Amino acid sequence: MGNINNINRRKFLEIFAGCGCGIALGGCATAPITDRKQLKLIPEVTLNKQAAQIYRNVQQKTKLSNDTKQLNEIKEIGSRIESAVSAYFDSINKPDPTYNFRWEYILIDNDKIKNAWCMPGGKIAIYTGILKVTKDKHGLAAVMGHEIAHAVAKHSVERASRSALLRTTVQITDILTGGKISQVNKVTPGIDTVGLIAQLGIMNPFTRKQESEADFLGLIFSSLSGYDIRESVKLWERMSEKNKGKEPPVFLSTHPSSKKRIENLNNWISEVIIKYPPIKT
Repeated sequence: MGNINNINRRKFLEIFAGCGCGIALGGCATAPITDRKQLKLIPEVTLNKQAAQIYRNVQQKTKLSNDTKQLNEIKEIGSRIESAVSAYFDSINKPDPTYNFRWEYILIDNDKIKNAWCMPGGKIAIYTGILKVTKDKHGLAAVMGHEIAHAVAKHSVERASRSALLRTTVQITDILTGGKISQVNKVTPGIDTVGLIAQLGIMNPFTRKQESEADFLGLIFSSLSGYDIRESVKLWERMSEKNKGKEPPVFLSTHPSSKKRIENLNNWISEVIIKYPPIKT
């Protein structure tokens, strides 16, 4: 094959645009409950397998807490949310997005990290540090509901798909502009200018949407499970106080600001309590 820069660029762009549309149409989906349009190009089963392997590595290489009582509470909350999510989708005659999940829970012994996460396929980890902020089962349910919502809404699949599409787009744009993107990086050593632009222009607004969506869905799942979702506001107020002065500017953050998050929760709570009361499982 000859030098690709010698290819008629307009023709090349037309070919790529046609392929891109086909890919996008083939990978269209919607998030559960919110019906937000999503791009899904990466098979979910692929990410679930990768997540399971990473989770095993975390279990083997990370210090786990031996607080059996606390771990049992985490599992109890998780079990209630699992059942409530499945029962809800069954009640509205829609496919259960967790049908292929293999739920697991670990408690990581690290008081300095105030965090929790849920990998694709229902692999959940809670750090002991966040328990000082959650305070009780309702606060913990708010955190777990949020993290589980990321998995239920297939946010990891969505982000992986957008990342793959973004990489391809940047590479082709570099070709079409005669390598100008690569040249920018050469004159700004140590700074991935293009990556930063891509992050600010494409990835961050999208990621903040995911975080807000997880906040909303998390409220719903906690409410369906019978927890007091009004405690979620108190949780984020405590979290905001802990992080005071440490939050990055909103335009550089992948999460909504604590102020915006609390505002959203207050706006949603009354509606969620009415529309999504505890469900029989």
